[in-house]
Amino acid sequence: MNGAPQPYGLLAEVTHQCPLHCVYCSNPLELIDRQNELGTDDWLRVINEAVALGVVQVHFSGGEPLVRSDLETLVAECRRLGLYTNLITSGLGLTESRAKSLVEAGLNSAQLSIQGDAAESTNLVAASKRFDKKEAAARIIRDAGLPLNMNVVLHRMNLPRLDAIIDVCVSWGAERLELANSQYYGWALRNRDLLMPTKAQLDDAVGVYERRKAELRESMELLWILPDYYEPYPKPCMGGWAQNALTVAPDGTVYPCPVAAEITTMTFASVRDHDLGWIWAKSEAFQAYRGTEWMPDPCQSCPRKELDFGGCRCQAFALTGDAARTDPVCMHSPDHHLVQDALVRANQEEVPTDGQRLREKLVYRRPTVSARQP
Repeated sequence: MNGAPQPYGLLAEVTHQCPLHCVYCSNPLELIDRQNELGTDDWLRVINEAVALGVVQVHFSGGEPLVRSDLETLVAECRRLGLYTNLITSGLGLTESRAKSLVEAGLNSAQLSIQGDAAESTNLVAASKRFDKKEAAARIIRDAGLPLNMNVVLHRMNLPRLDAIIDVCVSWGAERLELANSQYYGWALRNRDLLMPTKAQLDDAVGVYERRKAELRESMELLWILPDYYEPYPKPCMGGWAQNALTVAPDGTVYPCPVAAEITTMTFASVRDHDLGWIWAKSEAFQAYRGTEWMPDPCQSCPRKELDFGGCRCQAFALTGDAARTDPVCMHSPDHHLVQDALVRANQEEVPTDGQRLREKLVYRRPTVSARQP
């Protein structure tokens, strides 16, 4: 393997089709059509090649993975190979019978996303009124015997409702809740000025998180994903570029992380043309930013270079057009003003609070073809 590190996780993005149109969606702005998705046999081969690489976990994601009628077949193959499987879902399209068939196939866990604590927030952020379907999905997941993990993306519009959001997840029986502050890629970058919270909002939310984490420590695990724009140093890029995980997109293109498709100056290999092991160990894109030799200053001479690996390559590209630049979040980056300017706007400019006015300004995720549910 040429000394390449061993990945332990595979994010299998089996489709970009989704019934939601979230304004912070991290999928590429150019979504992959249903007709260009990998077929069942290709996905089965990918799963087997992932095992040969050392992968032990497969996370089925999208889009909405439930639109794939062969999902049970893929889960069953994972079970045959001894892999842990997780379904990342909006909950729309999940029925008692579908949950039962997935559990029988060997599904180990499910993560259900919500957009807020009420139907209004779901409609505003995702252009969907089906909050009731999400509550039903939570019950279905629990009744199927699966641990209920939940996720909510936090931003300017819902951070003030954090206490109520946590209450909803508690009442639905969640065992684990990931509070994921918006990461600005894809649609979230397009909507950044409307999503970016103020410093005061964030400070209040941190207080809520710490209080509820202590209060719920015996019944529910709470995780806080840092809003890195407000941090002095960037987050490590997936633990380092191409270090421990990989993503296979619906069309078979392989990426070191879920949002690397945004780096349009790089060419990423496909499982249609190459073995997953070759892509991981030898493809030019996976080797490009692996380790620390590629780093320019100030990263190369920084004592933190093996802690944050120069930050996120996708964020560097999104903000500067050059994936090799120091992540502008870093206080030492020559491009740090790009992040500071965004924070100044977030803390000085008024953002509409009226739902209708917000809907007119937000850019919603719009699939190129209609999503359909099973």
